[in-house]
Amino acid sequence: MTAIIIAAVAGLVAGALIGYVLYRYVIKQAYNQSVENARKEAEAIKNKKLLEVKEKFLNKKAELEKEVQQRNTKFQQMENKLRQREISLNQRHEELQRKKQECENLTQSLEAKIANNDRKRTELEELQSQERTRLEAISGLSADEAKEHLMESMKAEARTQAQQYINEIIDDAKMTANKEAKRIVIQSIQRVATETAVENSVSVFHLENDEIKGRVIGREGRNIRALESATGTELVVDDTPEAIVISAFDPVRREICRLALHQLVADGRIHPARIEEVVNKVTKQIEEEIIETGKRTAIDMGIHGLHPDLIRIIGKMKYRSSYGQNLLQHARETANLCAVMAAELGLNPKKARRAGLLHDIGKVPDEDPETPHALYGAKLAEQCKEKPDIVNAIGAHHDEMEMTTLLAPIVQVCDAISGARPGARREIVEAYIKRLHDLEQLALSYPGVTKTYAIQAGRELRVIVGADKITDAETEILSNDIAKKIQDEMTYPGQVKITVIRETRAISFAK
Repeated sequence: MTAIIIAAVAGLVAGALIGYVLYRYVIKQAYNQSVENARKEAEAIKNKKLLEVKEKFLNKKAELEKEVQQRNTKFQQMENKLRQREISLNQRHEELQRKKQECENLTQSLEAKIANNDRKRTELEELQSQERTRLEAISGLSADEAKEHLMESMKAEARTQAQQYINEIIDDAKMTANKEAKRIVIQSIQRVATETAVENSVSVFHLENDEIKGRVIGREGRNIRALESATGTELVVDDTPEAIVISAFDPVRREICRLALHQLVADGRIHPARIEEVVNKVTKQIEEEIIETGKRTAIDMGIHGLHPDLIRIIGKMKYRSSYGQNLLQHARETANLCAVMAAELGLNPKKARRAGLLHDIGKVPDEDPETPHALYGAKLAEQCKEKPDIVNAIGAHHDEMEMTTLLAPIVQVCDAISGARPGARREIVEAYIKRLHDLEQLALSYPGVTKTYAIQAGRELRVIVGADKITDAETEILSNDIAKKIQDEMTYPGQVKITVIRETRAISFAK
């Protein structure tokens, strides 16, 4: 048994030695083969690199030869130009020498003529003296007296001709003055009116790309109709790249629509229900911004203790205009003018500034449209516990109330200064906005009407009625009645389209 184990161990040792020898041999063969392959590959790479270097060298050599050839060509051209310039300069030098000789000859000739002219001038003066003596003897007048008579005669003739010329100029000016005035007015309108209309009735919402336009419009235009109905604006989606035009005469509506569009596009969810939700949210944000603007304005002007309603009205002035002039800017300007004028007159500048800031608050609220804005503003100030002198200054700045304090004429004058300066106001814009407002109020006076929106520059009136108050058949009658009333009571260009919208909604909640 021991012999078998020894034999087995010896066999294993012998097998291991044989395996090790074979392994060393195979490894060595593989190593030699790898070295040979690496050497061949290195040789191939070396040859390839040599070829590339040679090719680059030949290309560089060709480029250098081409550049040298181009430089030689330029040098040859420059040499030719210099040679031509040298020939030209020689020719000019010869020409100048010739002209110099001619000038010298001409100078000698002129000197001779001058000497001859001097001699003739002396002879002429002697003849004139003799003739003057003869004329004085014949006429019985001296030379000075004759000269005086001649000058008087020429003066009279010149006055007559000048008067005739002046009369002709005046007649021509009278004929062309009207035409020239019309030309100046038309040019001014062309340069200013378009910018004014765009500034006061249009806002532009910029898009990142035109693909969003399709999502804003929605299937069969339902999204854009929902947005127009919720905000009371008109959206113009045309070929203008990456832009949607928001048109409305009310700046608050335009701002609500612009902010709502911004949130809808940023969120990506655009459908009628989401549009109404976002518009309601933005409307609240605008209301908060109006109050913040009023507070900031009061702080900037150094005015304290204003009633919250007055602060809200002042903030809303930012979105109102008076004959094209921003109402808040006009109020601030008037307030500063009042403070300066009151200080110069020895009055209280703080009270004057307060009265100037509040003088046009009657233009902001939509209620009580029949009352003049000065009287309505005085009424609002009195309700908000303002002092009597402030109330009187507000109500009397258009002479619609008797002036009882010195603040009233100061506010009146400063309001006129702010509004009458060149470029401050444009009455045509205010008239346009008033026409659209009257159009909406006319339709709103009918029973069953909940909302009205004048769009397309007053060429279309959209009337939204309650589904529970008016039937489908009655909407046609309402549309005809509104159209007839507009024809009878209003003045407008072109035609007005009346669209009555009746909508039924069913809302349920899953709990």
